[in-house]
Amino acid sequence: PPVTRRSSGGRAAPQRGCANARGGVKIFAPNIEQRDVVNHLKGSPADEKRNVLVESARLARGNIQDLAELKVSEFDAVIFPGGFGVAKNLCSWAVDGKNCTVNEYVNSTLRAFHGAKKPIGLCCISPVLAAKIFPGCEVTVGQDKNVDGRFPDAETASAIAELGCKHICKDVSESHVDKANKIVTTCAFMCKAPLHEIFDGIGTMVEEVLKLA
Repeated sequence: PPVTRRSSGGRAAPQRGCANARGGVKIFAPNIEQRDVVNHLKGSPADEKRNVLVESARLARGNIQDLAELKVSEFDAVIFPGGFGVAKNLCSWAVDGKNCTVNEYVNSTLRAFHGAKKPIGLCCISPVLAAKIFPGCEVTVGQDKNVDGRFPDAETASAIAELGCKHICKDVSESHVDKANKIVTTCAFMCKAPLHEIFDGIGTMVEEVLKLA
């Protein structure tokens, strides 16, 4: 779910939640059905249906709102966590790659923050949202080659370039700031790395977003 920072004063994974909590946050998710449900214990599809907003409420301990209700004027910034759910539910990248479509509320939210010149943070696979919506922007999903087997999805960088955007190679503990577009990205779980290194990278992304806010 997108996480927004309150104007008076943005999570799916604990890393993002811990880093964001210091800045003051509200959590949103689209009220849509998941594309599918996966049994992560077995690594296979489960024969059931789940709602993205309901599942996000579980992760956020119930403190969540429908993305359709988000008012950009009330917030300083927005952060979209990553995860495969982004590629399957917030857009269709998992199926269609660079030819994907982006959920209408995700699209309008990102365009609204960008239009208001408010910073956008994206991590893991979610930088592809910016690449799809903002041609010419700069993002990172890690490396463009599978260095030492740590970046198994390195071909994503090529797809981003094919969309007319610039991919910036960064290590997992780093983030990239596109100052012109106020977009901050980090690769997170696009890299096979220890959790503390992923945590550090997400932390730098959040810090840079807050600096721009």
